[in-house]
Amino acid sequence: MAYELDLPEELASVHLVFHVSLLKKCISDLTSVVPLESVGVKDSISYEKVPVDILDHHVHKLRNKEVDSLKVLWRNQLVDRATWKVKADMMDKYTYLFPSSSIPA
Repeated sequence: MAYELDLPEELASVHLVFHVSLLKKCISDLTSVVPLESVGVKDSISYEKVPVDILDHHVHKLRNKEVDSLKVLWRNQLVDRATWKVKADMMDKYTYLFPSSSIPA
């Protein structure tokens, strides 16, 4: 099942038909609205995910090793949409998030 949306002019390059699995029910929650100007959608209809803050740190204990994980808040996302990422990967890609080892090893 698919829906055709009535989008504003500034989103004219976005395809109007979406599969029902991509849509969420919305009950006029103004806190979940992200201003279109702040998203910075490219011509390819994509945007770069940029980490803003580290919300939490957790060590996942596996059978033979431990994996450090970070709960990362991304730009243009709400706190409840933060994701868990491997600390080593985040340190390699986003060194500015780790000023003088602010998160314990």
